[in-house]
This record gives sequence, structure tokens and C-alpha cells, in this order.
Amino acid sequence: MQHALNTAAPARVSTQIRQLAERTLWVNVAPDANGVHNFTPALVEEFHGLIGQMRIPAAVAGAIGHPPPYAVIQSSDPTYFSQGGDLRFFLDCIKRRDAQRLREYSMRCLDAIVAWSTEFKGNMATISLVQGRALGGGFELALAADHIIAEEQSSFGFPEIMFGLFPCSGAMGLLCERVAPKVAEKLMTNKKVYSAAQLLEMGLVDEVVPQGTGELAVERYIREHASRRKARMMVRQAVRRSAGIDYAEGIRVVDDWVEAAMQLSAEEVRAMEMLILMQAGEQKSGRPVAVEAPVPVARVA
Repeated sequence: MQHALNTAAPARVSTQIRQLAERTLWVNVAPDANGVHNFTPALVEEFHGLIGQMRIPAAVAGAIGHPPPYAVIQSSDPTYFSQGGDLRFFLDCIKRRDAQRLREYSMRCLDAIVAWSTEFKGNMATISLVQGRALGGGFELALAADHIIAEEQSSFGFPEIMFGLFPCSGAMGLLCERVAPKVAEKLMTNKKVYSAAQLLEMGLVDEVVPQGTGELAVERYIREHASRRKARMMVRQAVRRSAGIDYAEGIRVVDDWVEAAMQLSAEEVRAMEMLILMQAGEQKSGRPVAVEAPVPVARVA
């Protein structure tokens, strides 16, 4: 049984309530009109709109009675969970020397990830269902959930180092909830793309399931989690308190990121331009951009 929230559907973010073992908020994110699945400034504001609605009990209660105990985020695109940041926007800000606008965007991204990963943990368990590539900020969004279910064809990576940048929306803190800092550093700087199976072995993904079975895996996980929900939620909150994103550090990382962006070399700008062109060509061909081939787990352990 499904119920729509009683607000106008955003352009790219849609929500519904699914009655699984427990009532579940299901968030679906679509590519933009050109088929690119990245975090444009408009999409970031849609996420803030959703988070703002979740903060107001009356707004949520109008459609579903009370905030549901589970939330799932999923992409409607068969190829990408998310391509990450809006490279065209980055390039425009860099060429116009608009550091302030770039910082405002980056802070909005950080605030959205921090809110999703921390604000609702007292009463809502979150799940990322990844069925394609999760790159850059898309990988960060997946990591912001309590539980990551990835279909076997999925892959993950941080390609930002290819054009002289690095993840700036909480990646280090989110990774360090699951792996050692040195492993996190390598993941953020070696420009490799990892398979779901590799990340399962490393402890970054919680489940890998056959292609096409991700939603069934979500239903199974919620059914099992609900049987001891209170205790599981308290343990998860303890994990977040002991690790997770340090907001003050996150702001410093954003400032460092903006400084680095404003100082990109001509070669690094060309690399960004080339990746933008590759992504545009990918939308026409329907084939994913080859960032880097998957590598053995031993390379980062």
C-alpha cells in the first residue's frame, strides 16, 4: 500500500510511504532533464526541502500520521545512484572566480549530508539502496545511511582527485565509521572505482544482493531489524556519537576544497572539462563513463 505525501512533488525527488513490515518513507531521486544524475544546486535544495518537511511533525503527520520508523533512498536511474557534484556548476564558478557561490553550494551539500546522517537517528533508521554507480557526492550520500544494500552490479568511488579536488561533504567522517582513516584516505585519493563485492569485504557495504533483488532485500532487512528495533537503534546512535561527521571539521574541509578549486591548474581544469564531455556523451550512448577499473581489495587494505 502506498501513500503520497501531501505536498507538490519536487522535480527530481519523489516520496511515498510503503507499508512493509513497518511504515517506510521511500525516497526516489531521478536524473535531470538531460539524463545527468548529479547534485545540481536545485537538487540540493530539494533535499533540504525534504529534510525540512521531516523536521516538522505536523507536515509529515498530515500525510502519514507520524514520521515513519524507516527511510530508504534509491535512484530511478538504472546506471547511476548518483554521479556526485555538478561539474558544470563547479567549472562555471571557477572560471568566474566566484568562490562565495561555490562555498555556499558546498555548505548546502554538507548540511544536507549531515542532516540525513544524524538528525533522525533517534526514531528513524535509514537505508541506501544502490543499484548502479555511486561516485563522489553520490558515494557520500550512500554512506550517510545506517545500512547500505548494493546490487551486485553496483560500483563506488571518489574520482575528484582526477581534476585536483577531493570529497568535501563528510566523506572522511562517514568512511571512518566503517574503515580505518588510512583506508579512507586511500579511497579518497586513488581515483579507483570499487565493486560492491570489494566494498562488502572491506566493511563499507552491508549487503550485496543479485541484480534486480534490491527492493526485496530492503523488505527483508526492515523485517529483521524491526524485531529488535529499539536496541539496534540505540547501538547505531552510539556508533554515530563515537565516529561520524565532525561538523566543525566539515566546514574546514569545505573551506580547503573551495581554496583548492580556485587554484586549479589549467591541466586540472581541462581534466574537469573532459569529464563533463564524457558524461554528456554517456547520456547519448547509455554507457557509463570509465573512470577507473575496479581494483583488488588488497590495494587499499
